[in-house]
Parts: sequence; C-alpha cells; structure tokens
Amino acid sequence: MPCCGGIFDWDTAQQRLAELNKLTEDPKLWDSPQQAQKVMRERQSLDNSITAYQKLERDLDDAVTLIELGEAEKDEATIQEGEATLRKLAPEARRREVEALLSGEADGNDTYLEVHAGAGGTESQDWASMLSRMYTRWAERRGYKVSLVEVSPGEEAGIKSATLQIKGENAYGWLKTESGVHRLVRISPYDSNARRHTSFASAWVYPVVDENIEIDVKEGDCRIDTYRASGAGGQHVNTTDSAVRITHIPTNIVVASQQERSQIKNRAIAWAMLKSRLYEMELKRREEKANAEAAAKTEIGWGHQIRSYVLQPYQLVKDLRTGVQSTDPQAVLDGDLDDFVEASLAQRVSGTGSAEVEDLD
Repeated sequence: MPCCGGIFDWDTAQQRLAELNKLTEDPKLWDSPQQAQKVMRERQSLDNSITAYQKLERDLDDAVTLIELGEAEKDEATIQEGEATLRKLAPEARRREVEALLSGEADGNDTYLEVHAGAGGTESQDWASMLSRMYTRWAERRGYKVSLVEVSPGEEAGIKSATLQIKGENAYGWLKTESGVHRLVRISPYDSNARRHTSFASAWVYPVVDENIEIDVKEGDCRIDTYRASGAGGQHVNTTDSAVRITHIPTNIVVASQQERSQIKNRAIAWAMLKSRLYEMELKRREEKANAEAAAKTEIGWGHQIRSYVLQPYQLVKDLRTGVQSTDPQAVLDGDLDDFVEASLAQRVSGTGSAEVEDLD
C-alpha cells in the first residue's frame, strides 16, 4: 500500500491504480494467468484502500462540519452528535493507519500459522487447541479462508501441533507479529483438585511463497517421510501412508501435510510449505529483531512469552511487548485480537510502545 511514514500517499496510489487499470484492459495480460491474478489482486486491494480512505475523509469532514454548526448555533445536541461520530471514526482511522504500514515484501501474501504445545502434557495440548481455535476465529471474522494443513492430536485432549493456511488480503502482514510463546493461567479442568496451572504454547507465522519467487531447495538436503494421516477422513484414514513430512536437514525445519488423500498432493503442499519457511528465514535476516524472534521459538516456556492469558484468579489478557490488555479473555479467545495485532504492528514499525515484561501470577 502506498504510504510514507504511515500516511497514505494519494498521488502515488492514484497513479498506480491508473497503471493497473490500463494493464487489465490489455488482452495479453491473460496469457499468463498467474501474473493476471497478481495484477487483479493488487488492483482490488488498492481500489479498496482508496475507497475506504475517501469514505473516512468524508465522514471526518461531516463530523467537523456538524460540530462547527453546533458551536455557531450554540446547539449542544448537534455538537455532541459530531463528537460521537469522531469517537466512532477513531478506531477505523487507527486501523487504516496500521494497514498503511503493511508495505513489507511479503505482507500481502497468504500465510501459514503453526501452533505447538509446550511441555506439560494434556494441559499444554489443550491450550494449543484453544490457541488454534482463537486464530481460526480471528481469521474468519476478517473474511479470510482457513484450512487445516496438518494436525497432531494429543493423547488425551487437545493437539500437539497444527498448521493452518490462512488466505486473504494482507494475511501475513496482519499476523506476522503473532510469532512467539503464549502463556495461559487457569484452574485446570483436568485436575481433580482444581489447582491453578500455567501452560505454554507457541505460534509461528510465515508467508505463503509467491510462485514467481525462486527458492532453491536441494532434495538431497531433505529427509522425506510418509505416514498414515490422523483425524477425520473416512475409511481412507489409517489405510494408506498419504501424509508427508519433510525435514530440511541444514536448518532442521520440519513441515508436514495430511490434508489431501493423495500422497502426491500432500508432498507438493509440504514442499511449498518448506519453501515458505526458508523464505521467511531470509526475510527475518533482513530485520533487526530476527535474533530475538528466533530465540522466542527455541523454548516454549518462561521468559519467552509475548502474551499472557489469565483466567483465574482474575480475568486479564496482556501483551508483554506493547502493554495492551483486555479484561475479557473469552472475547480474545473467540478471536477479538485486533487491538493486540494493531499495537504490535505499530510498535514493530515505529519501535515505540514497548512494555516491561512482568509476572501476572
């Protein structure tokens, strides 16, 4: 999205939209369906952004005019109406401002999101399942399409790990700061003595690689394993080794797919995921926070969490990087993440708004 320091650049945006409109009128564009889709996607995104900013500008002008009229006529009700409109516009303006910052190389891409349970058995596995559901609900609220690529069920409840593919405009850009360890404090439903437990699970976000991006992966550097898929799937499940796991030996990256019944299709999906992970590693190398983020993934436990979710003895969700918090954990776990996501994105770009990590017990 055209921006400069978080401010929408109208001239650049209008010029680029005119170029894209001209491109879509060229019949030769459709000789390459992939390129055509990329152009149409950029055009739609830019058109949506311009329309949204124009509406925001009109609504702002209307509210200011209303207040000025109210002040001129000493009409307190009219002034309050204008001020109420301004208050309603503030969250939308803030979201659009953050969205204007999504100008990274891969921000517009679809994304993969992995969830892994930490140490702690059933407790952490149940928490990992809750975390996966939270991100699924958040994505669905935004109109994104979510598919389950791979899941490893827990022994008694929850999941050991899961990989989601989330498709939609700026999916990676919005979620990229969610990588890290998430901490849950609650009275355990699995403890007959009703004791308070602390559980950990991690999320890891990386972009789906555009097919036009060349990622060189040597097959000799990889170990490919096949196994029987788990979960729903009818008679086919547990009868053939259709699931595929690829281990990239030089980096120790492991990806897996079991969403298709065909081993060939799952192999193709796993290769695409591996390329995405390697691409994400390259992007991280270009960022100053690469080392800190890599460290957050190495250990799912104390000292590495980015957010705490406390259900007992009080109700609080707090982001330990930005200080943003909510006293309604259930709403957050149902996908109400926008305040947290927007704050962490703004902090990542501006480097401001960090909070001191504190113990919430």
